[in-house]
Amino acid sequence: MKSVSVIGMPMWLGQTRYGTNLGPEALRRAGMMNRLQALNPDIIDLGDLTLSQTTGQGTPSLKNLKQVAAANVKLSEKVAAVIAEGRFPLVLGGDHSIAVGSIAGAAKHYSRMGVIWFDAHADINTPETTPSGNIHGMPLAVSLGLGHPALTRIGGYQPKIQPEQVVFIGVRDIDPGEQDLIREKQIKVFTAEDVARRGIEQVIEETLAYLSRQCDGIHLSFDMDGIDPCQAPGVGTPVDNGVSLEDSRKAIRLLAASNRITSCDIVEVNPLFDKEQTTVLVAVELIALLFGEAGADISPGDKTVWCNRMDDVSGK
Repeated sequence: MKSVSVIGMPMWLGQTRYGTNLGPEALRRAGMMNRLQALNPDIIDLGDLTLSQTTGQGTPSLKNLKQVAAANVKLSEKVAAVIAEGRFPLVLGGDHSIAVGSIAGAAKHYSRMGVIWFDAHADINTPETTPSGNIHGMPLAVSLGLGHPALTRIGGYQPKIQPEQVVFIGVRDIDPGEQDLIREKQIKVFTAEDVARRGIEQVIEETLAYLSRQCDGIHLSFDMDGIDPCQAPGVGTPVDNGVSLEDSRKAIRLLAASNRITSCDIVEVNPLFDKEQTTVLVAVELIALLFGEAGADISPGDKTVWCNRMDDVSGK
């Protein structure tokens, strides 16, 4: 049974839609800690890191660079300290720029750390390829050592991971520059269409077999917009035709059963865009499943479908 430390990362400056900074507190208010501690009393909440909420101090291709970099330095140090204590770090986002810090902190303890990137977006843009300048569209590139040194050098070294240590699951909105980089680096990709066609069980089996052969730890970076926005509407950058909630739940159960996940961040919950707490409750359920809850076949998120959603403004 894992000893778990929960770290709140109330970040929204990696993109332009206020609200992801409210994600950690929304998850707590929805009963996350009670649910987790019912599974394991050795799950503690370290609270939220204190972060700047003021915009600016960046460039058009790296918006809010100074604030995002400083926040991820704090997070990397906290994650590294948690793992040094023999505990599992669960990071609550916050937008996906926080993966810069969670991966930097975790990778200090593994010589070849793998990453499962469950997301609608590839988040592998660089300052040269980004269409938006939003850093939440860059954390995977940063972790590979590509980008501004204020980000890539967090922790004092780069890269944190290698291309062959990454697997995408659920992606369906990839910018042209990202497509070129994925092709060049030969990164393994399972699109949302692949999940629907091949089945989530086969996708997870192949992912774990691929990473387990070469990695001594696996970080799960789970963006809630990987799930179809009909079933998880409370995100800032929704993309149609995502992974179903049922398949997302199965994926988490299979990853939990493998006992190979060594750290995790859950990101991009935006309560301001949610519908009747649907996305918040789904996120709490998935977190509970990751730490051993048996779960039910049907959840409130299955019963309510929110297909009249906002347009995807991307920004990644």
